[in-house]
Formats: sequence, structure tokens, C-alpha cells
Amino acid sequence: MDDALFRLNGAVRDDPRVRSWFDVLDPLRLMVRPWFVRMQACGDDVRELFHDHCPVACVDDAPFAYVNAYKAHAAIGFFQGAALPDPRHLLEGTGKRMRHVKLRPGMAVDEAALQALVDAAYADIRRRQT
Repeated sequence: MDDALFRLNGAVRDDPRVRSWFDVLDPLRLMVRPWFVRMQACGDDVRELFHDHCPVACVDDAPFAYVNAYKAHAAIGFFQGAALPDPRHLLEGTGKRMRHVKLRPGMAVDEAALQALVDAAYADIRRRQT
């Protein structure tokens, strides 16, 4: 099993490509914007970049979460999501590592549980870097 940490080059405090992505007035992008702000607020070591057509939050060069908007839903994804505690069963996906939470217009989300996932993803990536 390969446990090497996935890394991305070019993460910065304020990526203009991320800003531009959020400048598009799309309801689904607006839905995930506050969650990206919460990711950015996790710590002084959080950086961002635009990768695979979406905003990604990193600790230094190690990504821990992303947001994206699709046709019918938005997603908040976690690069090491399979390892995160998820007692409310918000996470979807069957990949080896990544998981996501789908947000749909008009459907409530358990904000406390989602915030706990964001916090856990940040803490987990910091732990993995040591």
C-alpha cells in the first residue's frame, strides 16, 4: 500500500484563479463559498490553489479539501476523506482515499457535522505532514 502524501505545487494565500472561480455568479458556487472560507480559516498555514477545475485548500503543499459545482449539486471534498470520522454519514464515495459531501439547493445540510469534517481534515493533513 502506498501511503505517500499527495502534494500539489503552487499553493498560495490568495490564488487569483480561485478568486475568479468564485466571481462567476452561479448559485452552486455561492453555496460552497462559505465552506471554502471556513477551510481558509482553519489555520495560518492554509494555502489555496486551483486544481482540476476547482478551488483546493492545502496545508503548505498538501491538499486537504476542495469545493466544486456541477449541474445539479455542489460538493465539498476531502482528499483523505476515507480516514475521517463521519458519525453523521455525510461522506459519499468509494475511492481509496477521497470522499465528498453533496450539497443540493433547497436541501438542508448538517452544518455542525460538515464543519467537524472540515476541522478533522485539516487536523489530519497536519498530522500526516509530521
